[in-house]
Amino acid sequence: MSQINAWAVGLAAVVGFVAAFAYYAALGGQLVAVGSTAAHGGAAADDRQAAWVPLFELIKHLLLAAVVAGLVVAIDINTWSDALVLGLALWVGFPLVLLAGSVVHEKVPWRLAAIHAGDWFVKLLLVALIVGAWR
Repeated sequence: MSQINAWAVGLAAVVGFVAAFAYYAALGGQLVAVGSTAAHGGAAADDRQAAWVPLFELIKHLLLAAVVAGLVVAIDINTWSDALVLGLALWVGFPLVLLAGSVVHEKVPWRLAAIHAGDWFVKLLLVALIVGAWR
């Protein structure tokens, strides 16, 4: 059984982090339009929060990449197309389902959920592709 490639995990985490930053930077106006506090740095944005949020996000992306890499190894993904299918399956099975639940049960605006779903779609495909292709 092959091992998890730590370099691939690190690269996938950084690429996911940068992609999420670019995605939300591009859609900042959309977030404001749907009333998201995320567009303003959170409901209680202050200097302390602003300083640790990027570190939190990078750690979150590192954990995501490590988990996806573990799945890639466990189910023996060997092609980029299989890695993309894994990323798509993870997106449907987790963020899409959870965000749909937040729309139905917590009355989260569907447009806000769709914006976040798009972020997770891009992120999971990129992370799965990197850790799947660079084993």
